[in-house]
Amino acid sequence: MHSKAARLRMALTLTVLACGAPARAQDVPPATSPAPEPAPQESAAGPQVQTLEEVHALPPEEEALDLYRFKNPVQVESGGPIGGRFSEPPSPKQISEGGGYVMYGINKAIGAAAKGLQKIPGVRDQVQSAVARPPPELTEEQRQRLLRACGAQGDACAAAMPVP
Repeated sequence: MHSKAARLRMALTLTVLACGAPARAQDVPPATSPAPEPAPQESAAGPQVQTLEEVHALPPEEEALDLYRFKNPVQVESGGPIGGRFSEPPSPKQISEGGGYVMYGINKAIGAAAKGLQKIPGVRDQVQSAVARPPPELTEEQRQRLLRACGAQGDACAAAMPVP
């Protein structure tokens, strides 16, 4: 992005500043450092060990009661004249994020048409429950062939054979 001349000027400026900084630092008298701590005295028995003062352990403070920590075990039935049909209308922000009032109206119309289509006889729901198929059955010829193949293995193979 920068031209070669601009990079050269920037490098030269940084060099001049870096060279001038030590000269100014030399003019300032050095700060006095704190006196080093005296070394612990050693006696004939060995070095002296510094001990700490007595420490008291305090019990932890009780936690504040949080009424919303656990889920309410009581389930309230949604009854009454409205029942489960009522839902909070979307806010203007949600409508604007979803494409505006025109798109909101179009989606409501499509939803109403889909509900109307569900009432037509013979129309299946969009979500269908799964139907399990029966397990596969072997024909008599397949069972005989299986018994011939299992003849060498004996009981272990016969136990695995499906029962009709």
